[in-house]
Amino acid sequence: MMRSLRAPLTALAFGLSFLGSLSPAHALAPVPEPGMQYVLGKGVDWREEYAYAIGIQAYVFGYPWIYGAAMRYQWTTQRINDDTAYMPVDHFWHAPRLVTAKWRDGGTPNNDTLYSLAWVDLSREPVILSVPDTGDRYYTIELTGMDSDNFAYVGQRTNGNKAGSYAIVGPNWKGSLPRNVTALPASPTPWALLWGRTLVSGNEDIPAAQAVMHQYQLTPLSLWGKKNASVPERRDVWAPADPATDPLAHWKTMNRAMTENPPAERDAMLMKVFATVGVGPGMDVNKMDEPTRRGLIRAAREGWRILNATAATAYHMKTLPGGWRYSPTTFGRTTLADDFLVRGGLQSMIGLVANDPEESIYLNARTDTQGSMLDGGKRYVMHFARDQLPDAKAFWSITMYGYDRNFIDNPIDRYALGDRSPGLRKDPDGGLTIYVQADSPGPDRESNWLPSGQGRSFYLVLRTYIPGKSLLDQAYVPPGLVEVAQ
Repeated sequence: MMRSLRAPLTALAFGLSFLGSLSPAHALAPVPEPGMQYVLGKGVDWREEYAYAIGIQAYVFGYPWIYGAAMRYQWTTQRINDDTAYMPVDHFWHAPRLVTAKWRDGGTPNNDTLYSLAWVDLSREPVILSVPDTGDRYYTIELTGMDSDNFAYVGQRTNGNKAGSYAIVGPNWKGSLPRNVTALPASPTPWALLWGRTLVSGNEDIPAAQAVMHQYQLTPLSLWGKKNASVPERRDVWAPADPATDPLAHWKTMNRAMTENPPAERDAMLMKVFATVGVGPGMDVNKMDEPTRRGLIRAAREGWRILNATAATAYHMKTLPGGWRYSPTTFGRTTLADDFLVRGGLQSMIGLVANDPEESIYLNARTDTQGSMLDGGKRYVMHFARDQLPDAKAFWSITMYGYDRNFIDNPIDRYALGDRSPGLRKDPDGGLTIYVQADSPGPDRESNWLPSGQGRSFYLVLRTYIPGKSLLDQAYVPPGLVEVAQ
């Protein structure tokens, strides 16, 4: 599959008619294999095959709308437990504690920050985000459209640590803002997701971090400046169609979400092509003929498999000696790069959203220095030379995950090591050695132990926040994992 869907689909829609005017139709036919016949198989309708072909491309393009609509509904209407986001529209939910191995919903959570999440409705009016003076504590609030791309940030990197108020406006809003309220770049869609991260240095620091987080406030413009005004607790969010009972459910959810949150105008040509099979804003797959619906059902299944496989591979990642891989340079703004496969498979499916590289760069390792998959039954050593530690102005950490994208349970409840880990010991020469294995490396090394799980395959993620130039240039090479004898 090509990096951009725009070129192949434009050719499909327009190029063939032009070429056909220059050459006989048979000149454009593929070279036949022996015995090949130019007819579809018995019982196969060309409309089904066409919907299947276009549908796969449409699914890759539109997956963020499916996932975003599902998470918006879950987080605003379905209370699961205290550790799962649950909040009305235009209100923050703040994580009460750091995520542990008890969290089993995937998403590669971090063990460095507490999350603050909010869905805001900008279709009616702007919403003003207010933040306190955070002192020297790192924080960032990522603002993302329904297409899963970022459109703005509020945080230490972009605004410093002083208190401030910032207006989040929808794509078509025009008007004036109150004094001392700074306008952010407009959201590309009428709904936006706010994803905050507030740095925590261990469990004992959680109360202080929460005191900062609970000062993050959202106020609709019409309530701004009104004394004792309270934001209504809205939960009137529509439910996605249920794929367990409807094989066309994902298309119905996508169409409804795109009607509410239209894709960018720059993608209008793609939407015209997708509309030929009933996909896009204002479309209804129930009105399509039966062969087209069959093709779309197949395309949804295959599209999901493609995105899931993409998420598990090194697609568009720079692989380094030693096994580490950089995240794609388009992360966070994939739409602008027409990088829809990365947007759906890596950015959206893995984590719903992804930071811009200027905010954070993630590297992951799934193999050791010999190219073998990382195995919890083996022992590994990572050795950073003194001048090899990550150049991150905010913080860095290395986190352990199973292939279900959750933390791996271990006897000391340690899921990450980094520059703020209490008791982490440097080598005599200023370097750093980390021991990655299921069992303890011994009392004198346990402070530098990152536990794996016996019999569990795993991978590591190196997070660097406010990365330096060597990371932004993807020139920095972390040490690989070296297998050591049992």
